[in-house]
Amino acid sequence: MSNKHYIIPIFVPHKGCPHDCIFCNQKKITGQIEEVTAKDVKAKIEDYLITIPENNSHIEVAFYGGSFTAIPFEYQEQLLKAAFMYVENGYVANIRVSTRPDCIDARISENLKRYGVGVVELGVQSMDETVLKLCNRGHSPEDVVNAVGILKEFGFSIGVQMMIGLLGDTEEKAVKTAKSLIELKPDIARIYPALTIKNTYMEEMYIRGEYEPLTLDAAVELSKQLLVLFESNGIRVIRIGLQPTENINSGKDIVAGPFHPAMRHLVESLVYRDMIIYLLEKEGKKENIVTLKVNPKNISELIGHKRSNINFIKSKFLIDKFEILQDKSVEADTLVLKIGTKTIIVSKNDYYSILPK
Repeated sequence: MSNKHYIIPIFVPHKGCPHDCIFCNQKKITGQIEEVTAKDVKAKIEDYLITIPENNSHIEVAFYGGSFTAIPFEYQEQLLKAAFMYVENGYVANIRVSTRPDCIDARISENLKRYGVGVVELGVQSMDETVLKLCNRGHSPEDVVNAVGILKEFGFSIGVQMMIGLLGDTEEKAVKTAKSLIELKPDIARIYPALTIKNTYMEEMYIRGEYEPLTLDAAVELSKQLLVLFESNGIRVIRIGLQPTENINSGKDIVAGPFHPAMRHLVESLVYRDMIIYLLEKEGKKENIVTLKVNPKNISELIGHKRSNINFIKSKFLIDKFEILQDKSVEADTLVLKIGTKTIIVSKNDYYSILPK
């Protein structure tokens, strides 16, 4: 039986972040958030451990906030030491942190390694120089390359986070960013469609008509392209879209932009739609009755949001009867198409293999 993955999240305010990115409001709210202490870290870990099964559990402590290694070095050590106790005692398997590409060097990396950090995620956002400057990121594409190189030397698993729809960004630039990141061979990636958040400079620009966010449809389509690019090159995408929170779900924080509480589902559904189209076009559909078998795990993505995939395929290919069957014997991420007397099987990896890299 495979281990179930659990994350113990610890939010560290952006007190160390050296720049005011136009899309971020963390500096404005940092003063309203009490500083996290080593005691807080221990209490949070203890609270979570009580709720997590002891057997078949892979547990990680994750320091979120975007700029962990930008906070004072001594403060980093205090928080890491508190979490590392649970790694040493075998309760926690690993520690992960998120940070900026220009806040990584050999000294910082050595310290992270000393205290049990195994995964470092870099908030890259874009590899386009103009987009980075317009967003006041304060780092360059070269900083990303250098940071990845240092982290690889110390043996960390590396994550990259990119945003789409930022000021000055385009579909072409986003695809180019993904391809540049793929060349660096990270282990994991996250894709975040940019949202206009209250109390940010981007909100002011949006109100003045100087910034226009992506539509939801455009964000889903572009995220799909990027997901396929990363995954077809062996890089696992662990999140698409901002994590829903109480304020986000209630509409308190978001002014505008392509937020959806199930963004990943929308994107994956488009991948399955493309796979169905590929199969039907490949076989030159001549029947009006089509049957698709899929593992129950993938049924939701196959059908699509509000049956969007079913309706689209029936209309595009003039299908009278489109039968969807759940079959546990079908491997996950695989489609079995029956059309007439013919049966064709294609996995997501098979589909990715025929696409340009």
